[in-house]
Amino acid sequence: MHRPSVSFEFFPPKTVQASFRLWDCVQTLAPLQPDFVSVTYGAGGTTRKLTHEAVAALGQATDLNVAAHLTCVDATRRETLDIAESYRASGVTHIVALRGDPPKGTGAYQSHPDGFDGAIDLTRALADKGFDVTVGAYPETHPDAASQAACIDHLKAKIDAGATRAITQFFFEAETFLRFRDACADAGITAPILPGVLPIENWSGVQTFADQCGTAIPQVLRDAFGNATPDTVDLLATAHASELCDTLLIEGVEHLHFYTLNKPELTRDVCHALGLAPATSLQNVA
Repeated sequence: MHRPSVSFEFFPPKTVQASFRLWDCVQTLAPLQPDFVSVTYGAGGTTRKLTHEAVAALGQATDLNVAAHLTCVDATRRETLDIAESYRASGVTHIVALRGDPPKGTGAYQSHPDGFDGAIDLTRALADKGFDVTVGAYPETHPDAASQAACIDHLKAKIDAGATRAITQFFFEAETFLRFRDACADAGITAPILPGVLPIENWSGVQTFADQCGTAIPQVLRDAFGNATPDTVDLLATAHASELCDTLLIEGVEHLHFYTLNKPELTRDVCHALGLAPATSLQNVA
């Protein structure tokens, strides 16, 4: 089995304590030499300033390749592109372009009257300005999509607009991703599709996430975590994520993207289980 490349997603800290947690997360995972790390953007652009600060700090204090999330929610085209240019000024030219979720309590998504219509429009504008653009992909039907076929058509349109890769929403069975990958290939999508892996740090929280984004939870997983004890839950989480990743690698996947939730231990343990040893020396992470 080949050695995969990896990437890690962090979210921006909202408190001083959370800032220390993010830095601990970076120090724990950076020795695994990720291809890139990304910093998320809150629903409705709520962490816009925090995201920029976290991206700039990581770019200045580490040698990591940092990608910044960017959405088109509640902002004009000019405002959105100004944010992208501020990332470029910080040395960041890799953007994860997403439509974004509407602010809580505002109902269905509506584009800003002077803003981008959605991820396709945003991707095209960023690519035209020379950014390296990553987009989202949904191996299970997006809650706002009419069908899975529509999800794949939408992804192809984003790739055609200039995206160079896609990262999927998390899933719990390897077959879910593999079927999606095959369907994308049949649709003529040739850009890399990176599977998004979410090690189950908090079972209750994961169930909430899954319900919100339409991710199916297999009954065998519900039973396993429902019967797990505090002493066995971490072992179960590591075993599940490791088996999931191992199957993906056997099936030819070359890159794994981990949603860390700024809690690095499970992600680190899964990578170690896959044989990804940390670098013996690491430049500029302190």
